[in-house]
Amino acid sequence: MPVEFIGMIGTQEVSEIRPATGPVIDRSTVRRFVTAHEAAGFDKVLVGHSSSTPDGLQVAAYGAAHSERLGFLVAHRPGFTAPTLAARQYATLDHFSGGGRVAMHVISGGSDTDQRRDGDWLDKEQRYTRTDEYLSVLRRAWAAPEAFDHHGEHYRVAGVRQEIRPLAPIPVYFGGSSDAAYRVGGRHADVFALWGEPLAGTREQITRVHDAARAAGRSELPRISVSFRPILADTEEQAWARAHAIRDRIVAAKGGHGSFTGTRMREAGAPANVGSQRLLAAAEAGEVHDRCLWTATAAASGAAGNSTALVGTPDTVAAALADYVDIGVTTLLIRGYDPIADAERYGRELLPAVRAELARRGTAAVAAGVPA
Repeated sequence: MPVEFIGMIGTQEVSEIRPATGPVIDRSTVRRFVTAHEAAGFDKVLVGHSSSTPDGLQVAAYGAAHSERLGFLVAHRPGFTAPTLAARQYATLDHFSGGGRVAMHVISGGSDTDQRRDGDWLDKEQRYTRTDEYLSVLRRAWAAPEAFDHHGEHYRVAGVRQEIRPLAPIPVYFGGSSDAAYRVGGRHADVFALWGEPLAGTREQITRVHDAARAAGRSELPRISVSFRPILADTEEQAWARAHAIRDRIVAAKGGHGSFTGTRMREAGAPANVGSQRLLAAAEAGEVHDRCLWTATAAASGAAGNSTALVGTPDTVAAALADYVDIGVTTLLIRGYDPIADAERYGRELLPAVRAELARRGTAAVAAGVPA
């Protein structure tokens, strides 16, 4: 199984250092994002979710209509849509996009503030309990050959039998870093998504996810995704100069402009979600970890999302990414601070360098658990 590369698209080209401009939905920008990632050789792109951004399924449908093979990983928060309806929505998109190009990224919700903007007042533990039940009903709706009933704590349905089913299995990606996330994601996730921590912390999280999966009785363990913000340049000196300039712009913007990791997603005070707490703890322990993991961008933005950087030449960053594959990572989610230009450069220089590095090490088969 080759390593999977995932990028990210939006309806505006915005990041912590790029304020939003123009209409909230700019169709030409979506097309540019899609074209850049498809040409770069990405397998999928993430379509994010928040209480204030456009509907991800419709963004993915538009992107799929303007691409040939690119997959769409659509972020989804359980609790606002019935699981049976979500099953039909994702299956419908799978049909219209040709089959096999749709995946669901389940986020139970790390920000109480953002959840409440959509009327959700459950606490974090309750949200994960709801997600557990939600995914059980959703997967059953996709696959059950006969009509079924479900009477649970959060959902009660009767006589469910869906006419629209996915053409290909829709993989479920799952994000989180708390004990509850490991427990629920370990039970349900095809791919468990982590933010970019030092190698030791990532290895520890992989162990906990796999232990939770075994405790749930699974023999096939979740694959693992890790997210980074690569900062590239032709030389190491130029890369670090660019990195410090980016950090300074985030600081000047008081934590970053509107994006899924900028000011819009930050809460007053310390973050409540464990993933952000872990990134900030890594930043407190040191700015640079392992080969070239840089935590200063996470500290500057409040670690509201995937916000740690890998800094260096394409070969240096490729070697760092390969280090994560060596410890069991199977998916690399990367996006830049200049989103479209960076995606294009990743395609020209970084993705080929990662593939070459994995081939050189003889670790391309690690993702499938095959000894080198």
